[in-house]
Amino acid sequence: MTMAGRSRRKYDEPPLEYSEQLQRLKNRGLKIEDEKKALHLLENISYFRLSAYWYPLIAELKSLKIFKDGASFNNAFQLYCFDRELRQLVSSELEKIEVAIRAKMIYILSHKYGPFWYNDKTLFKNQKSYDESIEKLRVERDRSDEVFIKQFSEIYSDPLPPSWMILEISSFGNLSSFYYNLMSCPEKRLIANHSGLGEQVFESWLHCFVYIRNLCAHHLRLWNRILRISPQIPLSPSGQWIKVTSIGDPAKKGKLVKINNRTYFLLSMLIYLLNTINPKHKFSSKFRSLLKKYEIIDVRAMGFPLEWQSEELWN
Repeated sequence: MTMAGRSRRKYDEPPLEYSEQLQRLKNRGLKIEDEKKALHLLENISYFRLSAYWYPLIAELKSLKIFKDGASFNNAFQLYCFDRELRQLVSSELEKIEVAIRAKMIYILSHKYGPFWYNDKTLFKNQKSYDESIEKLRVERDRSDEVFIKQFSEIYSDPLPPSWMILEISSFGNLSSFYYNLMSCPEKRLIANHSGLGEQVFESWLHCFVYIRNLCAHHLRLWNRILRISPQIPLSPSGQWIKVTSIGDPAKKGKLVKINNRTYFLLSMLIYLLNTINPKHKFSSKFRSLLKKYEIIDVRAMGFPLEWQSEELWN
């Protein structure tokens, strides 16, 4: 019977004291090396947040919630620390990518359609989406405390500032929505082609980056996540790209599955764009250093193929 077909019940689990949480973990077979430290972490991180990192340490029959032999609290905390540092690394590089994409969009579209190109409804495919994007710009303007936004409103009568001002305070999500909603045109292709990608692939990558940016901002698990948004695999990128985009899935008797919904693919996307935006970046070496720091990490949980270290993109 499917989950949808089962009868549901009211949630009736009571909140547990920190000591009770720790005892539950011990009862399920998790080794606690330092009880004082474990209680401190349960108090300051929370049982539920940490549970994402001891889940991989649970024995095959997950419903029983019994830990594998040798599983320890320190193992789970090491996974948590690795994931936190990975998110920080990804967030830092995503900022560079966002800024560069924003600059390129503003430059190309402003030179073709003028400073207020975003006001031209004929440039966009979906009126509802367009109206929502404009409303978000108004909200962002009203709550902004940037001096240049306030000064523009005091001096000029235009409803909103030119694109190079208003889009500087716009969210990455709204920027992505504007790009996605643009009619296919030479300028839209030019923005994507700057990174050596087609416009549909670029659209999907932008969408994925916004998703990952939000995930990192909310401190959610990244290292072994199955991405909800699967970016397209470029068929003929002009830059260096990974050769292996499928791996054997043990759960499917070794059947090859695409890895464009795995962390490895996301990290490869970052490197690909950084090669254009910041050619002297050190992302790959920083990531390798992170793996050396946390030797417990199995990169296969992030969708890394066995031959990833021989990929030119990663070297």
